[in-house]
Amino acid sequence: MSTIGQTIKTAREMRKMTQEELAQKVRVGTQTIENYESGEQIPSTQTILKLSTVLDIAASDLLDKLKNNEPAKG
Repeated sequence: MSTIGQTIKTAREMRKMTQEELAQKVRVGTQTIENYESGEQIPSTQTILKLSTVLDIAASDLLDKLKNNEPAKG
């Protein structure tokens, strides 16, 4: 199962976009994109919406990955 970070990276690479270009379009730092892709940081819902627009993927796909990445509660 892929993580939200892997999904972001794959979508970015498919569009032949650098991390710097994605960071500029989403209005975050390049380090932040690196952190998302490596799984060290999880994007906020607002950022997920921006990423989905820039990368032309459904926000629901990213949100589903986010839900699947969360540790089970209870």
